[in-house]
Amino acid sequence: MPTAQSDAPAPSVADPGALGLAGFAMTTFVLSTFNAGLLSESLEQVVLPLALFYGGLAQLLAGMWEFRRGNAFAATAFSSFGAFWLAFAYYVAKVAPQLGPDAYKATGLFLLAWTIFTAYMTVAALRTNGAVLGVFVTLTITFLLLTIGAFAESTGIDKVGGWFGLITAVVAWYASFATVTNATWKREVIPTWPRA
Repeated sequence: MPTAQSDAPAPSVADPGALGLAGFAMTTFVLSTFNAGLLSESLEQVVLPLALFYGGLAQLLAGMWEFRRGNAFAATAFSSFGAFWLAFAYYVAKVAPQLGPDAYKATGLFLLAWTIFTAYMTVAALRTNGAVLGVFVTLTITFLLLTIGAFAESTGIDKVGGWFGLITAVVAWYASFATVTNATWKREVIPTWPRA
């Protein structure tokens, strides 16, 4: 005889993709504003609270909820990029200032590792939708440019990477907007161009 607990419907979890994409978009937008040279580096510390709480913690939570929903791609992406932002905040605040004149090599290595991860996630994103694929394509280019800029100690390449980061943020905001709007309206209002 089934118990009362087994008769209860499984709890549903709302799509956490909109939250994860929004946290990623906003944090990327603010950091990329500085990378592109649009604001003084003296104000760059404003990125750290976003990296810790919205880009970091909120995305990490979105990733955990995606695991609950059985979405391996989104769970891996959001959990990883949440961890990226947490690691970035710690690296900028605590590690990089202690590394001395060769810090650019460590920064380049950090960015290279994330470029590799993002590139192989882009291959997996081919089976999601056009909006998410757009995020991963632009993000891979952004990371690649920032990696080259770090190793070459080139502020010019960093600025180009910053502009690509701004494009990435806009694409991620679009994907978030589409996800939350379509879920709220319970139909496709904003196109995402499904690929699967």
